[in-house]
Amino acid sequence: MSSKGITHTTPRRSARLRSPARLVLAASLALVTAAFAGEPADTIWTGGSILTMNDKAMRAEAVAVRDGRIVAVGKDRDVLALKGPATRVQDLGGHALLPGFVDAHSHVLTGGLQGLAANVLAPPDGKVTDIASLQAVVRQWMAENAETVRKTNLVIGFGYDNATLAEQRHPTRDDLDAITTEFPLVLMHQSGHLLAVNSQALALNGITAATPDPAGGIIRRRAGSNEPDGVLEETAAFMALQKLFAGFGADAYENFFRAGTALWASYGYTTAQEGRSNPDTTETMRKVAARGELKIDVVSYPDVLVDRDYIKQNVSRNYKDRLRVGGAKLTIDGSPQGFTAWRDRPYYNPVGNYPAGYRGYPAVTTDDAIAAVDWAWANDIQILTHANAEAASDLLISAVNVAQLKHGTGKDLRPVLIHGQFLREDQVDALKRLGIFPSLFPMHTFYWGDWHTAHTVGPDLAPDMSPTGWVRERGLMFSTHHDAPVAFPDSMRVLAATVTRVARGSGRVIGPHQRVDVITALKAMTIWPAWQHFEEDTKGSIEVGKLADFVILSSDPTKVRKAKLADITVLETIKEGATVYRRKPDPATASGP
Repeated sequence: MSSKGITHTTPRRSARLRSPARLVLAASLALVTAAFAGEPADTIWTGGSILTMNDKAMRAEAVAVRDGRIVAVGKDRDVLALKGPATRVQDLGGHALLPGFVDAHSHVLTGGLQGLAANVLAPPDGKVTDIASLQAVVRQWMAENAETVRKTNLVIGFGYDNATLAEQRHPTRDDLDAITTEFPLVLMHQSGHLLAVNSQALALNGITAATPDPAGGIIRRRAGSNEPDGVLEETAAFMALQKLFAGFGADAYENFFRAGTALWASYGYTTAQEGRSNPDTTETMRKVAARGELKIDVVSYPDVLVDRDYIKQNVSRNYKDRLRVGGAKLTIDGSPQGFTAWRDRPYYNPVGNYPAGYRGYPAVTTDDAIAAVDWAWANDIQILTHANAEAASDLLISAVNVAQLKHGTGKDLRPVLIHGQFLREDQVDALKRLGIFPSLFPMHTFYWGDWHTAHTVGPDLAPDMSPTGWVRERGLMFSTHHDAPVAFPDSMRVLAATVTRVARGSGRVIGPHQRVDVITALKAMTIWPAWQHFEEDTKGSIEVGKLADFVILSSDPTKVRKAKLADITVLETIKEGATVYRRKPDPATASGP
């Protein structure tokens, strides 16, 4: 993909609709418009703020839908002309209608697990503030889920964060043994890149003082010995999870998936992503989809280091039963707040037992990363790459550069950088030059802005984390994400963090020059991630011929104080004209649509 393809404000169809497939699609949409223009609509929405994300007509008074597609957008008098005897006219009641949100990066299957596990998140998403409150929450969850614990022989908690604990450390095996020694207990760090486990879980995995660190991971040890302290990093954590979850049957993973898609829909997402799957989990999702149980679309990106033949055989731009394999996923490094992301310089002030000059470490070898990107180019497959810190982004940039020198620059593969937390400004220039699409994570400014300022990169570099301002200065599109289950898939929290960049602890603005306006932030949740997924012709904006994927919000985001953006609620989510989520009305407030 040339850099020219991502420098404009919104995708230009004149530049894209040149292939026979795109010409056929454009002609088909034109026929749809002509066929339905004079026929009654199934549903018409009116009576509120309608934000289309179409620069040519950003606001509309009404939208009409027939057979799951948009057939009219514009003034009330024009759209209501399509009202027939059976047409439902939906009064928005002054609320806001937007395109359904397109999930740029997350893990929807494990997001369902988050909803079923003990919530050990810090405020405002949970109640854990120190080790004692963490222990209390897990004990209460065990009491309330005793049958599940006995059936699975496992206690699971999700979302602890050493950065927000009063002790400023990870819970150890001793802390967790104080909760239970009867069952294996595993707590997943909020980043998803570390685990804290009790002695029973260590024994189940055969992890002892004699166990070496696996490649790309670390088994943390007690001070002065080789005895594991219960904290596992990166590949050590992932390998342990596989054994701990081995007792789960297919039904459990199907339940996780269903719970995840329902959770995403409740936050207004009509397209979700499983951003690091494998053949087994993708086939599990496929079984759920084949039974017609998916209410929203899901795009799966299997790990490129696990089974490339599976990816090559299953990748598709077309959904089947609302599921498709969109490409491949490569992971180069780990978590910045967990100090496992791979930097180009030492961490500023890491909390823990780290050697002098510690810079984190890669999760993959340089040769494997370059080979993975080369394989994607050779096979015309989109690749999404997790790269948080500077050295990881350097490796991605080098790998794409090598692939383009070998295979040419004419392929429209839309490679994606996931996260890019600590991008340097010269790296943003390289993204533009190479046509790498940035999917950024501004929620870090809310959750970990103070932590990054004080410990990971320091006060000089923290203001430029998740540099949406630099990206827009260069005319680039970008998407934003929540990376759930790292955080809840809270669309309005994503929006608020992108616009305000206010840290939850201090209330400081982390990099005011990197803030963007509300419309830009909304494009990064709708039309631009639709482009990222090669779906800009059917999703991401409210335009005639596109799918009727909508979200209804309690307030127009462009008309509320920026400090109140996170307080906006999702009232309804609509997929191809059908309601897939509706918020239960609160008797104390005005009713929703």
